[in-house]
Amino acid sequence: MSQVDKKDKPEVKKDKAVPKKEKKEKKEGGRKRKRHETYSSYIYRVLKSVHPETGISNRAMAIMNSFINDIFERIATEASRLARYNNRHTLTSREIQTAVRLLLPGELAKHAVSEGTKSVTKYMSNEAHA
Repeated sequence: MSQVDKKDKPEVKKDKAVPKKEKKEKKEGGRKRKRHETYSSYIYRVLKSVHPETGISNRAMAIMNSFINDIFERIATEASRLARYNNRHTLTSREIQTAVRLLLPGELAKHAVSEGTKSVTKYMSNEAHA
């Protein structure tokens, strides 16, 4: 190499060795897979209770799961906003109910509120949670 070539390339110091990360011991059976929480089993259960003869594809299930996550996030965000407007630190069924009324149109909101009220009443009447 000529002097010109040496100036163009940066110097690499070789006196300090960079320690390699120690390998962790593998558990039997390989690496544990991360669990993905979905609403699939609940969607399937509701589908079978409404239409027992009907199935659902994996793609349709993924779309339904995405839809439920989206609606959940919208309701939670709106309920949180309502609580903040009213200087509250706790989300109650009232904030959730109002958020649902604001987000869902007309009859759909009425049905959602009545089903939600019915579910909360059933939950509260259960002796273990009363």
